[in-house]
Amino acid sequence: MEIIEDRHGKGSIIVTSQVPVSKWYEIIGEKTMADAILDRIIHQSHRLELKGESMRKRANQIIKQ
Repeated sequence: MEIIEDRHGKGSIIVTSQVPVSKWYEIIGEKTMADAILDRIIHQSHRLELKGESMRKRANQIIKQ
């Protein structure tokens, strides 16, 4: 929360995660804190959700061939 508060309205924040946004509340744990963090992040965000097979999995398949 301190990092988000410090950057909010002052500059860009890049967040990457392998965890779907729907699970963030569960991971953050405290509902009020999760609401505050997500409110600040999501309000003016551009969300990119990548789908598809893992590049690591693909690379391992190519190496095995």
